[in-house]
Amino acid sequence: MAAKFETAIIAERIDLTAELAIFRIAPAAKLDFLPGQFAALGLEVDGRILQRPYSMASAPHEPLLEFFLELVPGGLLTPRLWELRAGDRLLMGERAAGTFYLDRKTGMTAHLMLCTVTGIAPFVSMIRAHLYELERGLHDEMRFALIHGASYLREIDYYREEMAMMARQGWFDYVPTISRPLEHPDWQGETGRIEDVTRKHADALGFDHRRAIAYACGHPVMVENARAILQRARFPKIQIHTEKYFTIKLPR
Repeated sequence: MAAKFETAIIAERIDLTAELAIFRIAPAAKLDFLPGQFAALGLEVDGRILQRPYSMASAPHEPLLEFFLELVPGGLLTPRLWELRAGDRLLMGERAAGTFYLDRKTGMTAHLMLCTVTGIAPFVSMIRAHLYELERGLHDEMRFALIHGASYLREIDYYREEMAMMARQGWFDYVPTISRPLEHPDWQGETGRIEDVTRKHADALGFDHRRAIAYACGHPVMVENARAILQRARFPKIQIHTEKYFTIKLPR
């Protein structure tokens, strides 16, 4: 069955770098979704709809849908999205989809989250939703640890303050890490790729295979490397959830 689309309006756009931007979108009707799921954004071009799925960073209770997007030079859709501004219209799928959300089946209450740049979006949704529900006594407290990696500080800076503020509440640990720190001589945080620091922080925080579910989202190389690291740390496959934001085509 073909996906159905409705017209939505860009309520706000925040450019973080030339290649990264936050799009806050007002849907035509409330979109029901689980934190971590995605929705399709699209544009009609020459009589056909160009569309791609994007994870939402907003939590279900928020009125606007928030997307953290990266420009793909030469791509079919994002260069066209980059031409849009607040007040412009685009298409959005009527339904959310995806299975990348909090695993509650195991009964474990610790969640280890690993991501690169825009891969933080589903985790922001999960963490915002948990805080909202926790403040209203809708469920018991869980523990979260989020390791957010990028090459440069500017690529993770937007969500860093929000995540650091939440981390002061005790149930959440946030570790931003950059792999090219020479551009930021004042940076006193973690350095290295996700793969370099995962075991160090997971072990120190007590997020091991006996207590935690692990998630990895973003760049496919990181996702596969993280999966291997977690498996070596004795995480069974059932406790590892992944979502790759694109695929790398190997030369034939």
